[in-house]
Amino acid sequence: MSETELEGLALAQAIAKAADEMQAEDVVILDLKGISTIADYFVICSGTSHPHLKAIRREVAASLDSEYQLKKHASEGTPESHWLVLDYRDVIVHIFHNDKRDLYSLEDLWSDAITIPVEADSSSEA
Repeated sequence: MSETELEGLALAQAIAKAADEMQAEDVVILDLKGISTIADYFVICSGTSHPHLKAIRREVAASLDSEYQLKKHASEGTPESHWLVLDYRDVIVHIFHNDKRDLYSLEDLWSDAITIPVEADSSSEA
């Protein structure tokens, strides 16, 4: 796979790993294939403060750009809104402040989606 062909589950895992490296909390990957036309996967995570939300957003974008030369298609939200969204076409990233994640409850809204385990470190695969 060339560096620019990262997509689907591999992209979701790379995003989840980048968020985890910034100590994002409760990182979850939802498989939306067959139940949504929005994207194939959601990566959902939480931060504890405005600076933490910014750091997660920055780490995800920088990691995908530096490691895979992949730029986001679009982004919405601000740390002050407590919900940041990054659009990588196949994968939509939702970065919530802890207070808002329960309010919007995307995992419940998309309860038909399969939850994919987040790989702690893809270099440890055998």
